[in-house]
Amino acid sequence: MSAEPTPRREVVTGEPRRVRPLPRYRTQSEIDEQTALGGAYVRSLMRSQLRAGLTAFTGLAVVVGTLPVVFEALHSSAVVWGVLGFAAYPPLTLLAWWYVRRAERNERDFARLVEGRPAQ
Repeated sequence: MSAEPTPRREVVTGEPRRVRPLPRYRTQSEIDEQTALGGAYVRSLMRSQLRAGLTAFTGLAVVVGTLPVVFEALHSSAVVWGVLGFAAYPPLTLLAWWYVRRAERNERDFARLVEGRPAQ
């Protein structure tokens, strides 16, 4: 019976090899150089902003478009002025608040994509 010696382990001590890092902001350079991929990123941002704008406009059209129907149903001019002076503003304010938050979120997501940070 021959006993084979176990292979001896060797520890290599030396300077670690340097791996060339990938460019950090490839997406940003794609946009700056106006390549097809950079154009796709910008189109994506514009499409999401357009979607938010059209949604806000649709909400505005619904609120403003239903006012004549409400005015026709209410024959009192005092109530009409009350609706115009007080009841119309809260939905419009909420709509504007939603639109600003959505637009800022779109821009934040786009900046995160360009900087290469992971989504939260």
